[in-house]
Amino acid sequence: MYNKIILAGNLTRDVEVRYTQSGSAIGNTAIATSRKFKSATGEQKEEVLFVDLTFFGRTAEIANQYLRKGSKVLVDGRLKLDQWTAQDGTKRSKHSVTVENLQMLGSKDEAQGGYNAAPAGDTYSQPAPSQPAAEPQQEQTSNIPEIDINEDEIPF
Repeated sequence: MYNKIILAGNLTRDVEVRYTQSGSAIGNTAIATSRKFKSATGEQKEEVLFVDLTFFGRTAEIANQYLRKGSKVLVDGRLKLDQWTAQDGTKRSKHSVTVENLQMLGSKDEAQGGYNAAPAGDTYSQPAPSQPAAEPQQEQTSNIPEIDINEDEIPF
């Protein structure tokens, strides 16, 4: 089976980082995404979705250092169902995303606006399992055609 989700949006709060006893970082925040559409009556509407995010390891530390509430990000990861029993005895559940890759969007000025702001567009991933080193590949050139896409058709 395949479990992959990609979200682009704005963080709804600053990243909160805590550390396990072994020293691994765990970061938590949430993302807001929106979708604009026309209702059956022709009225323009907007639907907003809020999803909790969890970062691990170096990605959590980088997110904590460079991202703030309102930062634009693109994340991909695994969808997870969290279930618990509330203090009043009711069963609760929510979906969250365990982030595998993080890409910061927007300009440098939109990040921290300071001297240590991360460059926009940098991508940070969870470490991949160790694999034997492959022989260096020679640079290949291919004729990839340009695709003419209207920016209004992009969903984020």
